[in-house]
Amino acid sequence: MGIIFHEEEKQFHLYNDDISYVIGICPDGEVGHLYYGKRIHERQIVKAYQTRGVRALCCNRKEDENYTKEMAQLEYPAFGNGDFRTPAYEILQENGSRVTDLVYVSHRIYAGKKGIPGLPASYVEKDSDATTLEIVCEDAVAGIRVTLFYTIWEQRPVVCRHARVENMGKEMLDVRRALSLCLDLPDAEYTWMQFQGAWARERYPMERDLSAGITEIESMRGHSSANVNPFVIIKRKDTNETQGEAMGFHLVYSGNFVARAQADTYGKLRFVMGIHPQWFSWNLAAGEAFDTPEAILSYSASGLNNLSQSIHGFLNDHMVRSPYKNKPRPILLNNWEATEMNFDEEKILNIARKGKEAGVELFVLDDGWFGARNDDYAGLGDWFVNANKLPNGIYGLSKKINDMGLQFGLWIEPEMVNEDSELYRAHPDWVLGAPNRPRTLGRHQMVLDYSKPEVVDCIYKQLYDVISNASIHYIKWDMNRSITECYSLGVAPEEQGKVYHKYILGVYSLYERLMKAFPQILFESCASGGARFDAGMLYYAPQAWCSDDTDGHERVKIQYGTSYGYPIASIGAHVSAAPNQQTGRFITIGDRANIACFGTFGYELDLNEISDEEFAEVQKQIQFMKEYREVFQYGKLYRLQSPFAKDTAAWMVVSQDQATALVGLYRGCKIPNVGIELLRLQGLDADAVYTVDGSGEFYGDYLMASGIPTIDVSGDWFHGNEDFSTKLFVIRKK
Repeated sequence: MGIIFHEEEKQFHLYNDDISYVIGICPDGEVGHLYYGKRIHERQIVKAYQTRGVRALCCNRKEDENYTKEMAQLEYPAFGNGDFRTPAYEILQENGSRVTDLVYVSHRIYAGKKGIPGLPASYVEKDSDATTLEIVCEDAVAGIRVTLFYTIWEQRPVVCRHARVENMGKEMLDVRRALSLCLDLPDAEYTWMQFQGAWARERYPMERDLSAGITEIESMRGHSSANVNPFVIIKRKDTNETQGEAMGFHLVYSGNFVARAQADTYGKLRFVMGIHPQWFSWNLAAGEAFDTPEAILSYSASGLNNLSQSIHGFLNDHMVRSPYKNKPRPILLNNWEATEMNFDEEKILNIARKGKEAGVELFVLDDGWFGARNDDYAGLGDWFVNANKLPNGIYGLSKKINDMGLQFGLWIEPEMVNEDSELYRAHPDWVLGAPNRPRTLGRHQMVLDYSKPEVVDCIYKQLYDVISNASIHYIKWDMNRSITECYSLGVAPEEQGKVYHKYILGVYSLYERLMKAFPQILFESCASGGARFDAGMLYYAPQAWCSDDTDGHERVKIQYGTSYGYPIASIGAHVSAAPNQQTGRFITIGDRANIACFGTFGYELDLNEISDEEFAEVQKQIQFMKEYREVFQYGKLYRLQSPFAKDTAAWMVVSQDQATALVGLYRGCKIPNVGIELLRLQGLDADAVYTVDGSGEFYGDYLMASGIPTIDVSGDWFHGNEDFSTKLFVIRKK
């Protein structure tokens, strides 16, 4: 691995065993893109043939009439100087001009990687993990300096990028667009893959072939959203799970974003990603700088499954920070679906006792423990204990839970406030809202203005007082509405374009302060389920509540789609009550568990209210999960059958030593007179002998080439061919 600079040709070659990324300097001094993909020889000089030659109606400079920016592949392009495609940045100068020309000035190559001030970003454990290139570009007329950062990783087919914009002049600059990356590719023969949905059906994969024009996803909700995820795959049209070329793009950011592919009429493709430029304006005085969020580029030459495995390992190793990094997650019991806000201390203790009897390790108290919180209309913003429900406070409750032998966790929603709250009555100017206009409510709540440091300070103080006086090992951080009427009261007009971004910086800063104050806490992010499930959140909370939809049949689709871009250990997945609260569907408790075990695993119901037979089954489930959870959460994932392609879905995980594999098989509606069905496995040791559910002897190559039957000898599926039935197979090396 390394970065080579070919000085004579002015080319940078970033490479490791899997990939190469080649950058050059264009004839006019701008930084150009030459190659990204499968590893090529690091001493190969790449020729930019497609950028040369006169084209009708293309603009060029008289110094070199054979070079035009419209045909060039560029690393951080502007608009208005001969390139008519989507720009990576736009800066308004005091004289009203937006015309800029960034030219290469210098560079620096070093081992390791720096952080980004105020933002989440991937990190190295040791400097030998990665090598970083900084390319400095300047526009001398406008006094603009842009530094482009590239990090290539030793063990991963990954390049990380971001940019820093600095005002090196004397006049004010107004940054109107500053995206995290631009990748220009020489052809557009790709399929675009996005992950979309809404509340309770997040991250469904959707594909469409790219053609001349613009393909784009965006969020302007103030968060990354359940509607579209800030992760995109661009793949060759014949690429599938096991073969073909694919590129993944993560934005390490939790706010408004855009991802756009522009295929031009010359057959080239430009992909850009970053903070959404709408309602964004960041003024820079002399000497000030702005850093974009990081973007992660991942690559596979052997299909989507390999791409996902690389992403999973990278995020687990270089994004997650926690005492639980690469460690099994505790099995928890949450009281929300059991009680909602209608509880007292004794009711909570009864639920926790039953959980302890079942074998859970962590009890989580959800919404309703604070302020005047008995429904959605009051209490948010008042982070002190409701003594009518918990006369001994969080301290007393957590001690009693701990005395049972359980860890204690707590739900919070610190970014929101109700009108009926002491905080809002004291500080009505601390919410986002335009002057003299009505405010839109969501779940009867408003959004606190986290662009103001004093608001973050106040919430931190309240939460610190609660957490520091109790024994808390887990926090579920919820966020239940989008931002509307984005205006910061009392702030100058020229600063309003910063509010969306400063809000997210405020969220990150609160996470950072709480993590440093309470390093033992495992944070789980939540946003009405999966509406802020992104790489930026994983930097602070190593797992996310995947979706409020806990229906097993629906969760197969949600978790399947999520697995393309996020590791299994990040997926909050629980067994909830039946019939399900979101769909009304009844699925057996065994089938619900067979889906939830491919995640962090826990329960969202009152175990006192299930039958003795079901409770005995829960005890066995927890025992099974404790034995295999490290394989479930950190084994290599293989997607075997998509629920979006047919009514039967399957996936499996394989331990790193290939000694154990766990296969999940999921059927929707029953099928009469089922034919022969074989499920071909992946990732096993071809020369090893395995047992299936403790019986038989099968070589790994046989299980992968021929497969295992999914029906029993009577012709029925393993679960009697019932609707929404499941089966887990345990594959063990002899």
